[in-house]
Formats: sequence, C-alpha cells, structure tokens
Amino acid sequence: MFKKILIANRGEIACRVAATARRLGIKTVAVYSEADANARHVAVCDEAVLLGPAAAKESYLRGDKIIAVAKATGAEAIHPGYGFLSENAEFADACHEAGLVFIGPPASAMRAMGSKSAAKSLMEKASVPLVPGYHGDNQDADFLQTQADRIGYPVLLKASAGGGGKGMRVVESSEAFRDALASCKREAISSFGDDKVLAEKYLQRPRHIEIQVFADTHGNCIHLFERDCSVQRRHQKVLEEAPAPGMTAERRAAMGEAAVAAAKAVGYVGAGTVEFIANQDGSFYFMEMNTRLQVEHPVTEMITGADLVEWQLRVAAGEPLPKKQHELAINGHAIEARVYAENPEKGFLPSIGTLRHLGTPDAVNFELGGIPGHPAGVRIDAGVREGDAISPFYDPMIAKLIVWGADRKQALARMAQALSQYQIVGLASNIAFLNRLVQGEAFATADLDTGLIERNHDALFPAAQPAASGALALAAVALIEAEKDRSAAQSGANAADPWGQALGWRMNQPYVRKLSFADDYAAGLPSKAYGVEVTYLNDGWMFNLSGSEASPQLLTLMSQQGADISVKLGDTAVHGSVRRDGELFHVFTNGLHYTLHYNDPMAHAGESEAEGGRLTAPMPGKVVAVLAEKGKEVKKGDALVIMEAMKMEHTIAAPHDGVVDDVLYAVGDQVADGAPLLAFRAA
Repeated sequence: MFKKILIANRGEIACRVAATARRLGIKTVAVYSEADANARHVAVCDEAVLLGPAAAKESYLRGDKIIAVAKATGAEAIHPGYGFLSENAEFADACHEAGLVFIGPPASAMRAMGSKSAAKSLMEKASVPLVPGYHGDNQDADFLQTQADRIGYPVLLKASAGGGGKGMRVVESSEAFRDALASCKREAISSFGDDKVLAEKYLQRPRHIEIQVFADTHGNCIHLFERDCSVQRRHQKVLEEAPAPGMTAERRAAMGEAAVAAAKAVGYVGAGTVEFIANQDGSFYFMEMNTRLQVEHPVTEMITGADLVEWQLRVAAGEPLPKKQHELAINGHAIEARVYAENPEKGFLPSIGTLRHLGTPDAVNFELGGIPGHPAGVRIDAGVREGDAISPFYDPMIAKLIVWGADRKQALARMAQALSQYQIVGLASNIAFLNRLVQGEAFATADLDTGLIERNHDALFPAAQPAASGALALAAVALIEAEKDRSAAQSGANAADPWGQALGWRMNQPYVRKLSFADDYAAGLPSKAYGVEVTYLNDGWMFNLSGSEASPQLLTLMSQQGADISVKLGDTAVHGSVRRDGELFHVFTNGLHYTLHYNDPMAHAGESEAEGGRLTAPMPGKVVAVLAEKGKEVKKGDALVIMEAMKMEHTIAAPHDGVVDDVLYAVGDQVADGAPLLAFRAA
C-alpha cells in the first residue's frame, strides 16, 4: 500500500479521499489555489502546496505543476477525485512517465470512453444496447440537422467530450435546431475545448440508471449494483438513490452484465460508472461511461458497506478486488441530496457569499464509520465549514447529505428530517426546494423520470406564503432579548437604573412597541410587510399582528440557549432558532426557514442607486454572446445577452417590450456581479 498520496482536487471529494487515507495510515498532500488558501481540504491533509491563482486553468488544471508537487513531496500516487483532471488521459500518461501511480483507469480506457461517439461504436461491438442516433465525425450543421430530422424530434444534442450536463440541449423541432446547435457547441468548446456533438433520440419520460463497476489488474471485473439518478435539473443530478426503485432481479442482472461488458471492452481498471437511459417499460440503453469515481458514490457505499476510495487505493497498489461478485449484497436503501449554494426560484442561479452560519443535522462523519449500522443513518460529505466562502471560481456545492434506511420509506423519512434540520445563513441555498422534492408525491411514490422537476413545477415552486405568526413571535423575542442583554452589558455601575435598561419599564402604564418586519425574498418577489405590536408585561408580552383578525395573545419566553428559543404564544408552544445577520432575521422553525428584514427605526439607510433601466449581471462571469444591438426593438422574453458563470450559461432576457439604448460589454468581456450589461427602456 502507498505511504503518501497527493490529492489533485478540492472541496468535498478531496476531504473524502483524505478521510479514507487517514484511516489507512496513508499521508496526504493537498494542492490549492489562492482562492482556497484557507479551505477545509487544505486543513485536513498532512501537507498542502499552493498551485497558483484562483482560475482552475492556472491551478487545478495545471497537471505539470501537480506532478512537480507530487515528486517534491515524495508522494507515490495521485488521486484525481472527480472533475478537473480526473478523466484527462494526457495527465494519466504524464503521471506514469513521471514514475507516479495514477489512481484511476488506464489512459487507453479514458480515451476510448472520453469521446461519446467513439464509445458508442465500442459498445455496439460489445453488444451493449444503444439509443438510436448519430455519433459520427461529420459536424456540418446541415448534415447534423438532416440526421436530427431522420432520428425524429425531440432530439438530444450532447457534447461528445462532455459530462455533468454541460453542452446538452433538447431540440423540440427542426426550426429550433440551428440555435440549439450553436448554443451547444459554444458551451462545449468553453467547457471541454472540443465542440464536436452527437445527436440522439430523446426518450419520453426516461429514467437515468447507472451501474457502479470496479476492475483490478488481475482480470477481475464486477458491479456494485445500480443507482437511480433520474431527478435532475439542467441535466445535472439533484437526488440519487440506491437501489433503484422498482428494479427487478432480472433487470438488475442484465444491466450489471452490460456494464461489466462495457468495462471489459476497454480494458478498464479501477472505479467507473456505466450510465444507462431506461424506458418506463424496463428497456435500457447505454449513454456513456464515466471513467472516475462519481459524486453520488456514497449511496453505493451505504448499501454495500464498501469504502470505494479504499478499493481504488488497493487496486491502484496492485491488489485484487476486496470482494467477488457473489460476495456482494444490497443492505437497505440510501438517498443522497446535493446541497448547493443556489437559488431554485431564480432558475437555480448559483449564490456567491460567505457561510455566516452553517447548522447541520446530527450525523456521523465518514471517517468514523458512517455506513449502515449507525442509529442516525445520516452522513454528510462536505468541503466547507462555517465562515468559508462560496466563490465564483468553482462548483457551488456546500455538501452531500446522505441517509440510510432499512427500506426506502425509512430513508425518505430520515432525509426529510435531516433537511429540516439544515440551517444556512449568508447565501441562498436549495434546502427548502430539496425538502419539497423529497416530500412531494412524485418522488415519494417513486414516479421517477428525468423530467420530474419540470412535471411537478407548480408543486415544487409554490407561491410564497406569509410568515407564520410563530416565526414572527420568535423574531420579536430574539430582538427584545438581545436588546436586554446588550443594555445590561452596557449599564455597568448603573445596573439598578430602570431608565438605563431595555426592559420596557414604564411608570404608569405598559409600554406598547411596534416592530416592523418584511419578507426578504431572494427571488425578488413583492415583499410582504408585517406590523408586530408588542405590549411589555411583567412576565412576558402581549403579541398582536397588525391586520390580523386574531385577538392579541400572551407571549412568554420558555427557554433560550444561544440562538435556540422556545416561546409560548397563546396556548401553543413554538420552538426554533433565530440567527441575525445585519438587519435580516433568519428564523428556523417547524422545518421551515423564514428570512425577515427588520426595519430598524433607528437605522439610517443610505440612498440606493436606481438601476435606471439597466439589465445587470446576476453574478460574476464572462459574456459569451451579445444578441442585441443599439437601437434594436425587442419583445418581452427576447434573449439579449448570454453569460457564462459557474460552468453554466445564463440568458439575460428583455423584461418587457422595449428598445436597447446601448450595449455595454462585448463577447469575451469579464463582468462583475451586478454590472449593467446594457441600457434598456420600455417601448
């Protein structure tokens, strides 16, 4: 076994690999960019070396620098994680030439599977079922459109060298083909440096089912069952689970055998995933093979009890696979949710900022044995901590939340409970959306397909609801108690002076105070204001919500420990946690998160500069297309500018009919968050 390895990645996967290495007594070397100098993966490794600036192409994608660091630190092998250089055949070759072990498949297998088109041809020879389509080299637009017309719409365009949902477009008609092809190729060249695409028949209501395969250098190749990754948005996975609901033993065996055949066809070694698209009738077709460890590998670990990173290390060190196919069995059910810094209500736009507060459900860390058998059944794989920043340079994942249950019903209940306990303050997150998704009828009943989110849009994106009176009561009590604590600390020698304390004491009659809160909608929806009237009493307050038909209620503080507060409102006990971030009160109660803006009458807010009809960048990024010109009349919804940010394209559209007065940036320009992109006036 290796004595020291270098982890050529960042975030949660770097922390995940380091955890297994530590358990096995293997020393680890971290590499980092200037943006990651204080990152968690740097702290958990034994050594850490700076690679370069924040941009991945100047740091995490610099294979030459990574190899130099490995040799300088005495590392014997390099684990690439996933993303970055994990499927780069040239990097794998360079490691070998430098006398280092690449903890992954042979470069030849990467090359064979790295091109979706070439992989399809190989799979056809290996008798692995394929989706009807065109996977050839002819990239002429007219020819590709002819092929799409032949296949029949809807057609799926995919970047041949792609992955992770990048460079993929669903084309509904021949008329829409050219624009979709241009967009697909533009994103493909930006993400992978190769604009070659393939076209396939887009199946209606398909499921995305993948098989975890593992092979060693002794001729052994097995599969560790399947994962269902059907719940996706923008072709990126949101929820994953193992085993796949409704999978029969016969179908599992057939898919497993096909996956093993695919791996053997390219002389595979190590961990890999063969991805299939499956019809509702049970038929399935090969999509692609990911020649690396997958983001969703924990659900496989949870149902098999295997540490797949340990298997990777042992196979790379020349050892045989730890188990044979007949020794593997499925134990229970596991579900993974990807917790992201993003705003689902704004098209899942990534959120940039600092994790001012990060509260997680009770869980067991993987390095402590977070696999079946722990009573909590909850595991968290994370690469960030409270106080860390989510930057625009990398994927905005906060953590992977994984739960295990004796069956799917128990796993669903544990996931819902764990999500309700997650608390994030400082940036937008998808926590509430994930909870609605997990508890929604479609997912709960396993009515799965890759269009689940779109099919259930109204249920998953409900109209904003007013804040509950209990949440407002918690915010009011948190504010009042904080004022008491602050005044007591400041009173000093005058502690006995009632005028110097924020106790609401009055000489002749009760003090009636009016507090003003408003919803702070991250989605930019109209904010609802709440007038809260609090009458100070000897042992509590009278609570009255302005405009409410309900009678005033007695409000008393039952207990308070830090941010955790329990109050009694009328006859109802209300428990929750209140985190203040400036003028925002984040109230977590009853599994919900309310963000309330406190209108402080003593604060003097500066005047804000009006946008003046200027459409602005939703986040830092690069302009990749300008579709409008000065003086052009446009209709509501017309695409004006396309930006690339956080590895995704974002379209800036006209908010209403109008005229473009000026275009302020050109293709290739970098723009800051909030930068005006063009001047626009209503027609």
